[in-house]
Amino acid sequence: MDPLGQARRPYRGRLGRVNDEPTTRLFASLPPLADALLAPVCRLHCIGRENVPDTGPVILAPNHLCNLDPVVVGRFTVQAGRWPHFLARANLFDLPVVGPLLRGIEQIPVERGSVRAADSLAAARGMLDAGRAVIVYPEGTFTHDPDEWPMAGHTGAARLALTTGAPVVPIGQWGANLVVPSRRRPARPHLFGRTDVVVRAGPAVELSDLAGRGDHDRAAVREATVRIMDAITAQTGLARGERAPAGRWHPGRRRRVPAEEAVR
Repeated sequence: MDPLGQARRPYRGRLGRVNDEPTTRLFASLPPLADALLAPVCRLHCIGRENVPDTGPVILAPNHLCNLDPVVVGRFTVQAGRWPHFLARANLFDLPVVGPLLRGIEQIPVERGSVRAADSLAAARGMLDAGRAVIVYPEGTFTHDPDEWPMAGHTGAARLALTTGAPVVPIGQWGANLVVPSRRRPARPHLFGRTDVVVRAGPAVELSDLAGRGDHDRAAVREATVRIMDAITAQTGLARGERAPAGRWHPGRRRRVPAEEAVR
């Protein structure tokens, strides 16, 4: 028996055909459970998996719609050949069952609104230095946009990219919110019949001209954040089959503002 609990490669069945990145036995056991959860309620369409690097550090940056997002985005990431390491709210790690599970699959606690918030980015940098795939929701929470387009972004993904050099792959997804609506837009969950859920990854965001300026350069961080959110919005529009409105919702101002102003 492997004392480190590493799953042997290749994995069995469909997983073995799409993913050979090493992980823990616990993590390797979860995709079938995700499939069992998703299959009765949605048809998952994964587009752009070739834009996710096979190896090495990568930051995946999706839009955020509802509580089903991590399952949908996580399943996409596994099908793209990588194991997802999410930045997740720190209070989840204090819950019975959930907390030990999150630690067992190497997720990253985020201390929001705290002097320890920087520790979360340090932990994420450690994952990237180890060549892992880290998932960061730049919006930080479910979008406040009345039409559920990506809203103003926080700077964490940009800071990680500028300090580590890891590519940022934008992800737009749509449909999970029709199965499990956001708390911000309460509606009856659509649990009967299968809903089409699209997860779409685009090419890595172009940040080479900002490389080397680091996260201490506020102008570079701001510009990188705008580019990341622009790319996420473009992929979300393709996933929705719609054109995004002009500007981007800023929750502090409660209105759409020019994209270059939509940074928090």
